Amino acid sequence: MHLPNLEEAKDRTSKENKYINLDENYKKVFQGKKYFLRTYGCQMNVHDSEALRAYLETLGFTSTEKIEYANVVVLNTCAIRENARDKVIGFLGKCKYLKKNRDNFKIVLAGCMSEQPDVIEDIRKNHKYIDIIIGTHNLPDLPKLLLESFNKQVIEVYSNSDEVIEGFNYERDSKYTAWVNIMYGCDKFCTYCIVPYTRGRERSRRLESIIKEVEDLKNKGYKEVTLLGQNVNAYGRDINETFSHLLECVAKTGIERIRFVTSHPWNFTDEMIKVIAKYKNIMPYIHLPIQSGSNEILKKMNRRYTREEYLDLFHKMKEKIPGVSITTDIIVGFPGETRKDFEDTLDIVKTCEYDGAYTFIFSPREGTPAAKMKDDTPISEKETRLQELNELVNYYSNKSNQKLLNKTVEVLILGDSEKDPNKVYGYTDTMKLVNVNGPKDIIGKIVNVKITETKSFSLDGDYIDEKIVA
Repeated sequence: MHLPNLEEAKDRTSKENKYINLDENYKKVFQGKKYFLRTYGCQMNVHDSEALRAYLETLGFTSTEKIEYANVVVLNTCAIRENARDKVIGFLGKCKYLKKNRDNFKIVLAGCMSEQPDVIEDIRKNHKYIDIIIGTHNLPDLPKLLLESFNKQVIEVYSNSDEVIEGFNYERDSKYTAWVNIMYGCDKFCTYCIVPYTRGRERSRRLESIIKEVEDLKNKGYKEVTLLGQNVNAYGRDINETFSHLLECVAKTGIERIRFVTSHPWNFTDEMIKVIAKYKNIMPYIHLPIQSGSNEILKKMNRRYTREEYLDLFHKMKEKIPGVSITTDIIVGFPGETRKDFEDTLDIVKTCEYDGAYTFIFSPREGTPAAKMKDDTPISEKETRLQELNELVNYYSNKSNQKLLNKTVEVLILGDSEKDPNKVYGYTDTMKLVNVNGPKDIIGKIVNVKITETKSFSLDGDYIDEKIVA
């Protein structure tokens, strides 16, 4: 795989709405056909699925929630965890059965799995019924490939590109919150991570294009944007820009809420902290992965910081950003992790008292350095450590939530609650889930909610009607 240097990145071209304005004769091929789309993995994959949906619907496809009614099945896959890959392979069995019993039924494998040579080899041997394989860099080619595939050509695509997509009209999941890609790829090469191999090196979008997208979203009534990147605060290194400047420009658009994920501690600057603290529409919520509390393991992971440097940054955020909520990622059972290393991780959780954490048992990914490291810790021990860690994380998450009991907080209401159809749900500025007693007409609004009950992973509250209070 070719990985561009910075000079090459500067010279790349941008894809602008490629294949969106298709000949009407092509659309006739797909008129009346349905698609089923399933997404696995991170926020980037969710946002990629918004692009896939836009391409499909531009072609004339309509969405269906029942795979049995679909003419095209698109699986947007994840390669980060073994269980995500296993779920995809399991679901492909159902797709294979449907294909045997349906005429002109197409299967598309998209996303990070499609960028892994071992996956491609496995599909060529064991899953020959798949029609199209399309990587993360080549989503704009989907319309062309579908046209060729429906003309009875079996297509496989395994391609990497240095291009950046600008000015694309996504088919977004929400009317109120939106993902905004600001960059693609990652240059960090953490030893356990497959991302640089599946999504390539860091490539930043043009600042003016990002600002235009945010302004358009604001004009359409969106309340919140989340700036998205595999390593979001490394934005601009390839185009002589900085994330702090971009963040300030986005804040000046006046959109009501701004978030960003995911940050790497190594790229978090004092200037970023100043900008976050300065603008009220930048939410005081930061996801700051630690991965391990052990310096020895951090070095093996190639994380480029020590626990001491991380804690200095953490405490600086707590001091400078009023009311900030910080969550993290932690990997348990990395190759060579001793009980002492794990206790260092528990210690950093106790020190930071995170508002929440995503915790995982180490999952070796083929092609990464960590997959070749000696790993002699039994899985039973890793599972025991994970349980111990989760109990500690849940304790501090619950403790954090309890601070909001009987407090009134602002909540962006997003829809009907899954917990109770008579309630609605939304998120606080610090990204805490709240199930709210309130009318349906507050969906899409930022409202005051009094917290009446706290749990480890969510809050309950009552909508405060300002008209009644007044």
